[in-house]
Amino acid sequence: MEREHLKPLFHAGHGVTCGKFILIGEHSVVYGEPAIAMPLHSVRMSARVAHGAPEHWFESELYQGPLARLPASLTGIKAAIEACLEELGERPDGLNFIIESEVPTERGMGSSAAVAGAVVRALFDLYRRPLDRDTLFALVQVSERIAHGNPSGLDAVATSAAAPIHFQRGEFRDLPIALTGVFVIADTGIKGGTRQTVADLGARFAAERSEVEPRILRLGKLTEEARGCLAHDRPARLGELMNEAHAQLAALDISSPELDRLVEAALAHGALGAKLTGGGRGGCMVALCTDAEAASAVAQALLASGARQTWIHRFEEYPA
Repeated sequence: MEREHLKPLFHAGHGVTCGKFILIGEHSVVYGEPAIAMPLHSVRMSARVAHGAPEHWFESELYQGPLARLPASLTGIKAAIEACLEELGERPDGLNFIIESEVPTERGMGSSAAVAGAVVRALFDLYRRPLDRDTLFALVQVSERIAHGNPSGLDAVATSAAAPIHFQRGEFRDLPIALTGVFVIADTGIKGGTRQTVADLGARFAAERSEVEPRILRLGKLTEEARGCLAHDRPARLGELMNEAHAQLAALDISSPELDRLVEAALAHGALGAKLTGGGRGGCMVALCTDAEAASAVAQALLASGARQTWIHRFEEYPA
C-alpha cells in the first residue's frame, strides 16, 4: 500500500516522550535495588495518530506498512496499542500512526519505552481522555515485557518523566537535584541487547549467586549514596561512585571493549567519573564533568576515541 493512497489525517492525537539515561543502578534494579534515571527532554520521541486509514497503518524510520505486519522487533508496540484501545473501550477501523524519533534504537536510551509511551499518549489525546501516570506506566510495560522479557519498569517511567527519578520495586519518585555538574552521553555505535544481557545475568545469578549477589547489593549501595550527591552538590564523590559502578558492571560481564575504551578516554580528558549506561555490551556510556567547557572537551575526546554521537546534558532543562 503506498503512503499517498491514505486519506488525509484529521483530528490527530499527539504524544511526546523522550530518551533517558540511567545514572546508576542499571541491572541491579531488576533484583529490587534502587536506580536513578535522567529523562533527556532534548532527545524527543513523538507520535501522531488519526482516523482515516483503510486499515491500521504504522510509519516510522524502522518500518512503514500495515500494523498487522509489524516486524518482530516492534511487536511490543502492537501489543501496547491493542491494550490501549481496550483500556479506552474503542474499536476503530483504521488508525494511522506516524512516529518521529530522535532516540537511537538499541542504545540503552529507552527507545522502546519512549515510542510506546508516545503512542499511548497520542491515543488518549485522540479520544480526549485523561491519562494518569499509573495507567501510562501499565500500558508501556505491556510493550516492554515483550521487548525485554523481565523489565524493571525504569524505562517506562523515565521516558515520560518531568524530572530525574529514583526507582525501586515498581515505586518511583522525583529527585531533588542541586548538582552543578554537566553530563556527556556517548554512543558506541554498537547495538546493545538488553533482553539478552538481562537473561544472561539472571542465569549467572542463579548459577553463581555467592559471587554475583554481593555486586548487585553493592550497586544498590552506590545508588543510594549517589542520590545524596545529587541533592547536596557533591560532584567529585558522584564521579567516584560512577567509576566503581562501572567496575562492578564490568565484573558482571555487562560492559564491552568499546564501552571501556570510551570510559577510559573520558577519564583521561578530565571527567570526574564515567560508566556504561543502560543494557550494556554496546549502547552508551555517560561521563560527569565539572562544567560546560569541560564537557565539550570530553565530548570531543569521546568522538576522537570512536563514539558515534554525543549529547551534553545540563540540569537546567528540569523544572525548578
